Amino acid sequence: MTLAVRPDWDTWAMGIAQAVSTRGDCTRRQVGAVLLDEGHRVIGCGYNGGPAGGESCLAGECPRGRHYEVVRPHLIADHAGKECMRECACGTEWPCPQAVPPGSSYDTGPGVCVAVHAEMNALLDVSDRRRLVGATMYITEQPCGGCLKILKNTEIRTFVWPGGRIG
Repeated sequence: MTLAVRPDWDTWAMGIAQAVSTRGDCTRRQVGAVLLDEGHRVIGCGYNGGPAGGESCLAGECPRGRHYEVVRPHLIADHAGKECMRECACGTEWPCPQAVPPGSSYDTGPGVCVAVHAEMNALLDVSDRRRLVGATMYITEQPCGGCLKILKNTEIRTFVWPGGRIG
């Protein structure tokens, strides 16, 4: 008889975060987050996306979601000799004049993103804030500086993402 190998808590929780990420409402990146209390029970989860019932990136309601580079294989040769064609998601040639400039703010100006980050949605999903004491958040991507600034001001003890850990 072969015994099943049980995943450790980090592997198990990261698998849940990965599953949650598939609900992400973004054309560029899908991120998931899950919060476990000290007893390894799920107390909240979230993915990146617009507010419930609000604007949707996947529906083209985010400026960053309408204009981004798409590479179509086998149409023209790129610098490496591979056949590809660069175009914007809106169908125009890349670089698209309506695309949000690289490095522009996600929070202000013409490139404002409609999404709330997965970490914040997971935090908002927790019904009893007392369960955050000593909790661990698992995130499918390294958290941005803005999320970390907020999260470090909670009672969450540990943050884990692929290749990184705080706490």
